[in-house]
Amino acid sequence: MNFEYPEGATPLDLDEAQGLLLPHISTRAELDRWEQENISEAEDAVFRRRQKDVLTEKYARTLHKRMFGNVWRWAGDFRRSQKNIGIEWMQIPVALHQLFDEVNGWLEYGAYPPDEIAARFHHRLVAIHAFPNGNGRHARLMADIVLVHLLGQERFSWGQENLTNAGDCRRYYIEALRAADQHDYVLLLAFVRS
Repeated sequence: MNFEYPEGATPLDLDEAQGLLLPHISTRAELDRWEQENISEAEDAVFRRRQKDVLTEKYARTLHKRMFGNVWRWAGDFRRSQKNIGIEWMQIPVALHQLFDEVNGWLEYGAYPPDEIAARFHHRLVAIHAFPNGNGRHARLMADIVLVHLLGQERFSWGQENLTNAGDCRRYYIEALRAADQHDYVLLLAFVRS
């Protein structure tokens, strides 16, 4: 399996690529379709009923498995290799714990408006890059879950396009994340509701 990845996407290493559970998949379009079907099932489940203990490692891993478990053997498992983005893989559990504690503090003390809490959380979760693949999609769904279940807000629109596809919307999203890397959240806050 040798798929082309859009700008900003995390390529799989050989071991991760061998974790594909559906050997009949031979094109990027087929992979995207199967992953999206799995993600849609996960979205239906998490918005059908109230979610508990959202800001925990267990929840994050379970959600990733729910999103990608029909397609990838490693779904829900933290990555064990370095990528083109993300922290050192050995630091993932500690970084997630710190992030979840920090977000709980933001929620408790109303440190930011609801959209900014979710956008900052999303950005930091993407920056950690906990899983071999699917980190952006996972972080977007986690941010939406925080908005809906912890903040009582509507989900983000995320530019109203499929961000796994190359194009202007994805470029703007990547640009907004890179600005957030420099502690400038203006573009990201505009994008999430565009």
